[in-house]
Amino acid sequence: VQLQASGGGLVQSGGSLRLSCTVSSIPVANWAIGWFRQAPGKEREGVSCIRNVSGQKYYTESVKGRFSISRDNAKNTVYLQMNDLQPEDTAVYYCATRPAFHLYWYRDDVYDYWGQGTQVTVSS
Repeated sequence: VQLQASGGGLVQSGGSLRLSCTVSSIPVANWAIGWFRQAPGKEREGVSCIRNVSGQKYYTESVKGRFSISRDNAKNTVYLQMNDLQPEDTAVYYCATRPAFHLYWYRDDVYDYWGQGTQVTVSS
């Protein structure tokens, strides 16, 4: 299983970015996909998760109303649309997957496979 995260970049405060996580070897519709981020000097933080099959979506409190997770089954890709970005959103963003949704979706130790990170930098 391989995950490829992309779409990061430099954006001004209030701007938007869309991250993509393209997955190989497994159908994204049947696996739980999570997005995480890690800022310098901080622990990795669960940002969002889309549940396998049902597609139910979960967000950490700090991004609710600004970020939106979605998936395109035909492209086997999961997206993280990030709007109204703020400097505190600056981090390396990772996607990860596990065969089924976990109640503790925001914990990085419950995921089996990880993509490389993509840097998101928000300037004030």
